[in-house]
Amino acid sequence: MQLKMKNLKSIIKTTRLLLAILFGFTGYAQDVIVTDSTAIQPEDEIAKNTVAQENSSERRKVDGIAAVIGDYIILDSDVDMMYKDMQSQGMSTADVTDCQLAGSLMENKLYAHHAIQDSIIIMDAEVNNYIDQQISEMVRQVGSMEKVLEFYNKENEAEFRSELFELNKERQLASRMQQRIIEGVEITPEEVRAFYESIPEDERPVFGEEIELSQIVIKPEIPESEKQKVIDRLNEFRADVLDNDASFATKAVLYSQDPGSASEGGAISLSRKDNFVKEFKDVAFSLQEGEVSEPFETEFGYHIIQIDRIRGQNVDLRHILLIPDVTNTSVEEAKAKIDSIRKRLDEGVLDFAEAAREFSDQEETRGDGGKLINPQTGSTRFEELARVDPKLYREVGELQEGEISLRLRDQDRTGRPFFKLVRIDKRIAEHKANYAKDFSKIKELALRDKQLEAIEEWQKEKIGDTYIKVNGKFKDCEYSSNWLKK
Repeated sequence: MQLKMKNLKSIIKTTRLLLAILFGFTGYAQDVIVTDSTAIQPEDEIAKNTVAQENSSERRKVDGIAAVIGDYIILDSDVDMMYKDMQSQGMSTADVTDCQLAGSLMENKLYAHHAIQDSIIIMDAEVNNYIDQQISEMVRQVGSMEKVLEFYNKENEAEFRSELFELNKERQLASRMQQRIIEGVEITPEEVRAFYESIPEDERPVFGEEIELSQIVIKPEIPESEKQKVIDRLNEFRADVLDNDASFATKAVLYSQDPGSASEGGAISLSRKDNFVKEFKDVAFSLQEGEVSEPFETEFGYHIIQIDRIRGQNVDLRHILLIPDVTNTSVEEAKAKIDSIRKRLDEGVLDFAEAAREFSDQEETRGDGGKLINPQTGSTRFEELARVDPKLYREVGELQEGEISLRLRDQDRTGRPFFKLVRIDKRIAEHKANYAKDFSKIKELALRDKQLEAIEEWQKEKIGDTYIKVNGKFKDCEYSSNWLKK
């Protein structure tokens, strides 16, 4: 799978397609909902079940079985649904064939099958927490749970969650298996150079324009009086639950400002390994069943927690979140502060990096003089900013190197406003790859190439060791992997 393309755009396009097909089009914000059969069945029962279940499973009767991989089956409609999912994400399907998608599904099943064989365990609580986040994001995008169910043609939320559970558990099994395959793959500088030099000079990738950014963030202060209002309200809820047997779940539905759990009465299943803020987990795992916490603060606001059940290293709880708000006065004070900083920057009284260290309210960037780090690459360079963050591109895309934006308004995860100044530190023009200047990018491509080779070798071995049967039109496909065992 050598990645020798004529320019960076073709390398990225091809590699993204390979990884998307290889890894099942996964991701959180743009998660694809593929209606996919994940039921495990013994090999010797599959043919029997195909006939026996014709009367009880209308979908299976209509679809037919496209392939069997180990203990998993793939239905014809799963391939059709993948097309719809790609299109719903804005991905072009012009050059994508049924055979490619069938191969993708077979790879996912192969990973999941061997993840189970290798005793990779996915906790139910982990899957359920992920589903909570998925559904919360769906509701945020379309406006209500009813619209989500209508879009996916589901009768009720329980049915939808059940299908999401099976799908996401399989995906996480596949993902863990993929990570296990490549986790030990490393690459040396000599291998990076060999990869670079193996590409003919006239076919070296062309890197598009990149920019480096810094910013200063000023957040309106939350008055102590607003914080105290929220704390007092939570204490009222707590007292009503403890003294009057009021329903914690009902109060969560009515008052909690957590969009992911409020409609479920604040219910969350939590394990110690889950990606929750430390303060929340510390309180959750310090309580006994039936106990209700005092109000406590996290970066999201103020909470109270009630413990429903403790299950070993897992806990079922309910929580109520209230978010103290800023006031008009504090917002105007933040505007005045950032305008004053910009004026002093324009006058040359302040250096941007020094101002960021002294005044910025963004802890992640303040220590480094406000310099932004690209979360996808870990470097200070950003490319395709218009695609990654269209709003930011509109605001700073036309600035020249060294220029500072006007005051910009943004909001944090709780919806509270803040203000920022953004400077273009450096613009790097489009250029042909240079080993010394672009080492990190070339290393990324070389490592990805080596990882793909490792996956290809693993697939060859496991396909040979796994029960595989391909049916119907998919037997006529030409696969890059030996699914037909010819």
